[in-house]
Amino acid sequence: MSPLIISIVNHKGGCLKTTVTANLGAALARQGKRVLLVDLDAQQNLTQSLIGPVELRDGVPTLYDALVDETGLDHLIVGTPTKGLDIIPCAEDFAGADISLVSAVGRESILKDCIAKSTSFANYDFILLDNPPSISLVVMNSLVASDLFFVPCSAEYLPMVGLTLLGNSIGKMQKIAPQLRPLGVVLTMYSRTERICRQVETMLGKELGPMLFRTKVRVNTKAKSAPSVRKTIFEYENMPNGRGTEDFTELAKEFLERVGDVSRVTPEQGVVNG
Repeated sequence: MSPLIISIVNHKGGCLKTTVTANLGAALARQGKRVLLVDLDAQQNLTQSLIGPVELRDGVPTLYDALVDETGLDHLIVGTPTKGLDIIPCAEDFAGADISLVSAVGRESILKDCIAKSTSFANYDFILLDNPPSISLVVMNSLVASDLFFVPCSAEYLPMVGLTLLGNSIGKMQKIAPQLRPLGVVLTMYSRTERICRQVETMLGKELGPMLFRTKVRVNTKAKSAPSVRKTIFEYENMPNGRGTEDFTELAKEFLERVGDVSRVTPEQGVVNG
């Protein structure tokens, strides 16, 4: 059985894409799923958060090399301290990926082809692709390779407005990614005591309807600190009633529910309806 491939995307930075990728992946692994994370952001935040920086060494291939050479990705898979959670890390040379892809034949489908050549991927239930905050060839490759896309959105006004732009951009990709479907939008950095958070929740609820996740990722200083010691929120809080532990456990449960219902979602549905 093939794994489900999900792009985690948002045009805007600071929406906790990487935090969501790492901790949702860990939460799914804690529920017995086999999860592979792929760091597609040249800033390498996901890699740094879980295993530390990847040193460039002569003769040691990187994710950038795999895309340029259009090879499989099996040899790049690295384990993390969380059982059932692996990662394909990103090195600093990935900053040149967009420029190198521009002149490639079938440039939007190179990552998809690399995944098709990767026999180890069949061992996983989910592949989560962490993307840079942009619309670029790397992001397009991620979406073309994915079955679903999932959008973290901070509970603020401007990121909410940006969802329309994201929806329009993804909508234009239907010809090259006809299989791509929305999984939904999750509010991050949410605080019930802040009026703007409640307003954004209300407005997005009206715009998105069931595409808005019930679960919200609350403001949590520990989630900001965990990457500095290369831990997920579960290891860092180390308590079942920790705020982040509760939020990401619930997010994983709702994620699995929605994945089970995804067959009734049509590709034509955008991030923002209407």
